[in-house]
Amino acid sequence: GHLPAEGLTFVRPGDLEAIAAPTDFLGVNYYSPVILRSEVTPESENEPLLLLYHGPDFEYTNIGMMVYPDGLRHLLNRLHFEYHPGKMYITENGASYPDGPDGDGQVRDQRRLSYLREHLAAARRAIECGVPLAGYFVWSLMDNFEWSFGYAQRFGIVWVDYETQQRIPKDSALWYKQVIAENGFAILA
Repeated sequence: GHLPAEGLTFVRPGDLEAIAAPTDFLGVNYYSPVILRSEVTPESENEPLLLLYHGPDFEYTNIGMMVYPDGLRHLLNRLHFEYHPGKMYITENGASYPDGPDGDGQVRDQRRLSYLREHLAAARRAIECGVPLAGYFVWSLMDNFEWSFGYAQRFGIVWVDYETQQRIPKDSALWYKQVIAENGFAILA
């Protein structure tokens, strides 16, 4: 879709020429799809209201983001086939879940591991369709300060005790280490 002209008031003269310059690559951040539906509202309420759709049949992360790996494949395909940006990297992809060390001191974050596995598999399917995806970066290496949520959301594949700074690789980190060691997609099968 495209934004209506009245939604583009922030675009200034010269902007389109500047952003049309060739780039070395396109970085894509993907966590969850954003599905917007327009709802007609009375003129007294100014603009149409856009609603984020949350379907009951989907899994959600701790932060409330829908888990939909095929959204990544759809996005990569659309970017490639409609806009032809050339080489692309997934510069951020990850999920927040409230996992911490168990009695054995291990962090068994199976939901995050599944999220990453499914999203990497979706990226592989995009590559098979011809998308020139050159790299993938997990968000994030370690639990950290998130701009909108402070320390409340844990996206890292390494668990951090914020009091002591102790770090424990989560199961997802150990799995991702294997993915990297085997150069990617073979372990996804």
